Amino acid sequence: MKCRHCYASVKKVFLDLGFAPPSNAYITEGNLKVPEIHFPLKLLVCDKCWLVQTEDYAKAGELFDNDYAYFSSISKSWLEHSFTYYKLVKKLFSLDENSYVIEVASNDGYLLKNFVAANIPCLGIEPTASTAAAAENIGIPVLREFFGTGLASELLKEKKQADLIIGNNVYAHVPDINDFTAGLKIVLKQEGVVTLEFPHLMRMIESCQFDTAYHEHFSYLSLTTVNRIFSSAGLRIWDVEELSTHGGSLRVFGCHKDSIRVNTVKVKEIIQKEENNGLLGNGVYLDFQARSEQVKNNLISFLIEQKNLGKSVAAYGAAAKGNTILNYAGIRPDLLPFVCDSAPSKQGKFMPGSHIPILSPKVLKERKPDYIIILPWNISKEIMHEYSYVKEWGARFVTAVPELRVFK
Repeated sequence: MKCRHCYASVKKVFLDLGFAPPSNAYITEGNLKVPEIHFPLKLLVCDKCWLVQTEDYAKAGELFDNDYAYFSSISKSWLEHSFTYYKLVKKLFSLDENSYVIEVASNDGYLLKNFVAANIPCLGIEPTASTAAAAENIGIPVLREFFGTGLASELLKEKKQADLIIGNNVYAHVPDINDFTAGLKIVLKQEGVVTLEFPHLMRMIESCQFDTAYHEHFSYLSLTTVNRIFSSAGLRIWDVEELSTHGGSLRVFGCHKDSIRVNTVKVKEIIQKEENNGLLGNGVYLDFQARSEQVKNNLISFLIEQKNLGKSVAAYGAAAKGNTILNYAGIRPDLLPFVCDSAPSKQGKFMPGSHIPILSPKVLKERKPDYIIILPWNISKEIMHEYSYVKEWGARFVTAVPELRVFK
């Protein structure tokens, strides 16, 4: 396999989770007896540019289809995060009715609805029909396509260059990261700004967040590597923020290499921090597998113990990261009878691989489980607050990553 960025030969294994179906390929009842497609889920690290990446098997079209079930607006905390971002960039870059904003992977309009309300011209680019339709229904113009140099060139012909290009949690999802980045340069105005948010590889390693590995994530990114990718495309990262979202993310601010914008000290500081933490050497990558296996084993032991004690266990959040850990651990309905999720697009379906049924949160009051495992641990505070009533019957919340924790 060749590195997705520098094309060097990639052989070093960072994490091997065996075989699994795509994490967002939720199953309808009618398809339960249809064989599922499983792909190897293995992460490799390039020792030339230090890009961590999935082994090549799955194609983007097989991962992001018309029935894509992830809707960004479901999470209240994510909506609040996005609105805070909107207020920041509107003020920082003086965005108004004369500006033009493009969001790549605009999903259901969770963010661009704020720009529409402020009469700031914008365009969403979203290849999944289900989420694109939701955005269009609230008045957001959407192109239902994958982004890259081809689409960027078409937008340039139409004189649709942007003052601000937004990409929230999409950069890790693109199979051709060089083409995607080159597309950003094409459609960016001379003094325009690109902002990208993505989970930070350094935080993934620190907290053993192996469940953030799934086929839809083609890349696992450090600032060091993203800086190199931007530079090779004629772009420059001039500022960066560390965020708490998704277990620890980065928000980078990019511009054309010859822009008048001045680099902040934060860029060098975080790159130095990554080097100090060993991201430019083999050491930190070698023990990640064993640490992940321990987390998996602790979860299995907990479920078996509760079953032997006659306790009931459910899960909350039919998230992609939940599917990763359930399939890696081989957990099935005998140990985990159901998962609750507030997204109507997932209710009534089944988790890929494990075939655990996804139900409405209403069943929590009916079945009164003793333990509720929060699969999207990154929003555990939000979930524990929203469903605090489970304490009425003595239920306790549990998270498995970065270590098994039973909350009082």
